[in-house]
Amino acid sequence: MSNADIKSNRPLSPHIQIFKPILTMVMSIVHRITGAALYFGTVLVAWWLIAAASGPAYFDFVNEIYGSFLGRLILFGFTWALVHHMLGGIRHFIWDMGYGFGPQAREWLVRANLAGSIVITILLWIIGYAVR
Repeated sequence: MSNADIKSNRPLSPHIQIFKPILTMVMSIVHRITGAALYFGTVLVAWWLIAAASGPAYFDFVNEIYGSFLGRLILFGFTWALVHHMLGGIRHFIWDMGYGFGPQAREWLVRANLAGSIVITILLWIIGYAVR
């Protein structure tokens, strides 16, 4: 058997278009995206802290940007990314402990991660506005 025959008889590796997207797969991708988004959010927090240390005029300027509709929308997204990534980390920790590998447990953990991140984010913003 020649080398060409061996290569032609090997199965091809499936690509992303063959897989049916399931919730755990999508949440894994979202977990990576939120991790990357947290870098951007950390820059926003650092900018706000630098503005606070720079003086009242610059601090007011940055607060005006963050207080705009677009600024609040970005901060809301950052809050959701932070909470979602944290809950995803807890989900991965549960898996690291050897639990939650069954099909129903995996689905439940993923759904709890998604629902929990939305609910906690909304609650944090409601509390933030109530305290303000």
